[in-house]
Amino acid sequence: MVDNRYATALVIACVLSILATVYLSVAIGTQHWYQYSSPTVRGEANLSELRSLYDEFMTGEFDEKTYGDTLFRLNGTVGLWWRCVLVPPSAHWDKEPDAKTTLECRNFTLSEQFTPKYKEPGNHNSGEDMLRTYLWRCQFLLPLASLTLVVLAGLIGFCACLCRSLTPTLGIGALHLLAGLCTLATVCCYLAGMDLLHRVSMLPDKVDGSLGWSLYLALISSPLHMMAAALLVWAARSHSQNYYRMTAYRVA
Repeated sequence: MVDNRYATALVIACVLSILATVYLSVAIGTQHWYQYSSPTVRGEANLSELRSLYDEFMTGEFDEKTYGDTLFRLNGTVGLWWRCVLVPPSAHWDKEPDAKTTLECRNFTLSEQFTPKYKEPGNHNSGEDMLRTYLWRCQFLLPLASLTLVVLAGLIGFCACLCRSLTPTLGIGALHLLAGLCTLATVCCYLAGMDLLHRVSMLPDKVDGSLGWSLYLALISSPLHMMAAALLVWAARSHSQNYYRMTAYRVA
């Protein structure tokens, strides 16, 4: 028999875990982790240059320098799996400079996620930047690890419910704690990687960068997982102590 306090703690922990998982899943699947604000460009020469950058961005080979410059100039946004730019819906950029813009995106393929970063973006002769390379790979792998831990915890919890046992609750709490730490590490790796990128690739004049809502969703999901872990650990420990006390009382 489970005390009402423990049952309430378990229900709240499940709700927090579901919210955290949804937030993290949305954050992974969206591109608004970091966004650039670019000034309006006038002049046929500049518009032609931007059109060329956009064409290279959409159809060219993967190159950090090329897509980075395009993001800077075209109000780009970048996430864990996507990079996007704001462009006019019509191909006639020079005729419709004030047209309403649309978001055009390209995804990072699996091979691109593991492509080395260089000390000078776009210059393969400058040598590999090991720190940026591994930060980028960690920001890709850690959220997947976090979701895997939550799914594993959910499966264990489902089996525990079928068996009507609170014994695995402590392990489930530990899995949620690890998931929260992985999510927090993802945000830290992303912020560190963007900071290092801006040091080696200076932003153009009047171009500003800011954090997007996708990153904040991931940041919120981390403490939610940790709060769920705390409730699960508390319920497991308290129930275990209460069970041993009751057993000792009956024996006495």
